[in-house]
Amino acid sequence: MAGTGRTLRTLADGTVKQVSPITGTVVWTVPGRSHRPLPSPLPQPRPLAPGEHDSACAFCPTRYLETPPEKSRLLLDERGRWRIRAHLTAEEVSAQVADFRRIPNLFEILGYDYWHANHGYEVPVEVAERAHRYASTPAGRAHLLAIARTRMAAAGATAEDVAAADPEQLLVAARRMFAGSHDVVVARRHFVDGAGSDAELCSSGDLSPEEHVAYLALSVDTLRDLATSFGVARYVAVFQNWLRPAGASFDHLHKQLVAIDEHGPLLTRELGMLAERPELYNEAVVDPATRDRLVIAQSDHALALAGVGHRYPTVEVWSTGAANRPWEHDDAALRGVSDLLHACHAATGRLVATNEEWHYRPVDVDVAMPWRINLKWRISTLAGFEGGTKINVNTISPFALRDRMVTALRRLHSAGRIAPMAIGDECRHASGALRYTEG
Repeated sequence: MAGTGRTLRTLADGTVKQVSPITGTVVWTVPGRSHRPLPSPLPQPRPLAPGEHDSACAFCPTRYLETPPEKSRLLLDERGRWRIRAHLTAEEVSAQVADFRRIPNLFEILGYDYWHANHGYEVPVEVAERAHRYASTPAGRAHLLAIARTRMAAAGATAEDVAAADPEQLLVAARRMFAGSHDVVVARRHFVDGAGSDAELCSSGDLSPEEHVAYLALSVDTLRDLATSFGVARYVAVFQNWLRPAGASFDHLHKQLVAIDEHGPLLTRELGMLAERPELYNEAVVDPATRDRLVIAQSDHALALAGVGHRYPTVEVWSTGAANRPWEHDDAALRGVSDLLHACHAATGRLVATNEEWHYRPVDVDVAMPWRINLKWRISTLAGFEGGTKINVNTISPFALRDRMVTALRRLHSAGRIAPMAIGDECRHASGALRYTEG
């Protein structure tokens, strides 16, 4: 297939020209711009008010009932073990603070009406029973009615229409959220512990390695549930938008998972390439990155490298094991991916807007594909030049990105902030590092 070649070359003046081997995206990096400080999208910091640590947004612990009914949560017990609880009542949800929560998105990308009208989807019996149980308590009924009225108002209804709406009809609409296909996995803290200003947000890199793997594990469990039990879906998009320039509604750490009824053009393109070139990811991505010394860090189960041909500076974290789907990874492999991803977030820093995008083999595909996560730094804005030429100007080359990350990771490792791993030239730099075709 045309367009599978990788280009990474440095011109005489220092300009770096790139072409992605996966997407065909063309990127130029001009010299003299890669060492600029990364821009922060946050306003001037202000002191936090009393109680604001737990109430800054609707994801915060004192405001749990401003979000749709919780599906499950992770708690760290007194013995230091992670414990999952599911299908709590509204009274139970508010009675205890969770370390991580899985909740439906209040404003779904694809809601029940989409799946019902286009695919004949009906709420499963066990889900309907769960919704009825939730509505059977006073707090549960009040919560569902409040959420239904919020959605109604957001859709353009007047205050008079909202007040006049039939409560039983509102409950019917609210119960459909239990069968939704767009979930959010939310971390406990809005700000880091002990924060004094609103600039001290709690990002992925501010979690401990143990917290991060729990966060990742609940996200993987949510992905498995949506991918395997929501039968009308063909794929589940998994992503994290950190800070508003990256698309976040709240500056509160969370991942989103959205079931869709297509693979999407990027995945379709990759499947076409893999039909002709099963070792595409080793041959076109990882092996060249190894030769060009773009590997940033490595564990026994994953590696991180500076990506080529991305619109934004992008760190790619690849699972190196035989498992293709995130939920097929054992605990050690999941920890290996998590530790590298956590370290890359920490090295990026909480003040940089980022997107985290997951790529993996869908349930209806029999072609081998590895799990990879792209961490994109949203530090520039598309303009007329990019729109008119389809040549993207990226301020940081893969080489400069690799150097920045290696320097930061070494500092974090010395401070004991990240898990043990090989960094920079400590990495093995071996060809054929991905074993995804062995599964």
